[in-house]
Amino acid sequence: MTVMILALMACGDGTPAEAPKDDHAEKGHEDKAEKKAAKAEPKHVALFGVLPDHMHKGDAPSKELVDLGRQLYYDARMSKNHDISCNSCHMLDKYGVDNLPTSPGHKGQLGGRNSPTSYNAALHIAQFWDGREPDVEAQAKGPPLNPVEMAMADGKAVERVLKSIPGYRDAFKAAFPGDEKPITYDNFGVAIGAFERGLVTKNSPFDKYLGGDVDALTAEQQAGLDLFVTTGCAACHMGASMGGTQYQKLGAVNPYETTDMGRKEATGKDADAMFFKVPSLRNIAETGPYFHDGKVATLDEAVKLMAWHQLGKKLEDGDIKKISAFLKSTTGEIPAKYIAKPELPASGPKTPKPDPS
Repeated sequence: MTVMILALMACGDGTPAEAPKDDHAEKGHEDKAEKKAAKAEPKHVALFGVLPDHMHKGDAPSKELVDLGRQLYYDARMSKNHDISCNSCHMLDKYGVDNLPTSPGHKGQLGGRNSPTSYNAALHIAQFWDGREPDVEAQAKGPPLNPVEMAMADGKAVERVLKSIPGYRDAFKAAFPGDEKPITYDNFGVAIGAFERGLVTKNSPFDKYLGGDVDALTAEQQAGLDLFVTTGCAACHMGASMGGTQYQKLGAVNPYETTDMGRKEATGKDADAMFFKVPSLRNIAETGPYFHDGKVATLDEAVKLMAWHQLGKKLEDGDIKKISAFLKSTTGEIPAKYIAKPELPASGPKTPKPDPS
């Protein structure tokens, strides 16, 4: 009986006794929650931006116009010897480049500057390293008439080739239904530009990170992103395209040896000497060699030299590796279906023959 009474006294009204609070455990849960909340917020988002679905100036172009531009991009008959197309130097299955220091053109002649990528290029402030053309439509008309590249005599020569091909006569009519004479050299550029404005490489790990997925970047890449910003790289390589929005003097702090006068060759102004359009860093791990002269073979070397020549900073090898790891995260997806090589219209009986001279 005594044992039963003691047991009842111990149990009271039958309600379990409340366990004592463990302040350390609660604080541990709070710390974990804070870390989780901090992890959910990507850093430096305001400096950059996710790439758009397309780069059209206004309404999306017609399918007929884009299809025509795609054919023209791949067609080598717009070159004097029928052996060079836009895709020869700006290979769409290789992130828009040929991975050569400078590209071979008519009769194997080498250009004076590295061929930049055509992917995401329509987002840039201007085209070519020296910015001599305002947009991709104007840029498309340059290489065919360049004696070192495609070597056509003039725009009329390109028009003659196009008019001699029955399939192009029909395609230009469909793409430019309001034009009485749709086959013009200007329309040639408009069509290629319409196609190039769809050359976007989306869904890179960095895009996903900027969209809120902090786990899309490895710890090393996130550390590289921090270094990229704190070192000063983002001052020029900002925005969705991570570059292409301004001109900068090459060798702003420590001189870079080159005989290329850059933008001065386009403007004639001494103040523009050694200024070049800042390149985009999107897909940069795939688009070497680097710089306007293509003389820098590796991404690590490019990071090292840019920090020294543009910012006056000597980076440690470990920091260079981290920044390079981050830059590799900008590699997006090639739009395989969009860039698939089309069937080109057959030449007509009066199509000018190749001229190797």
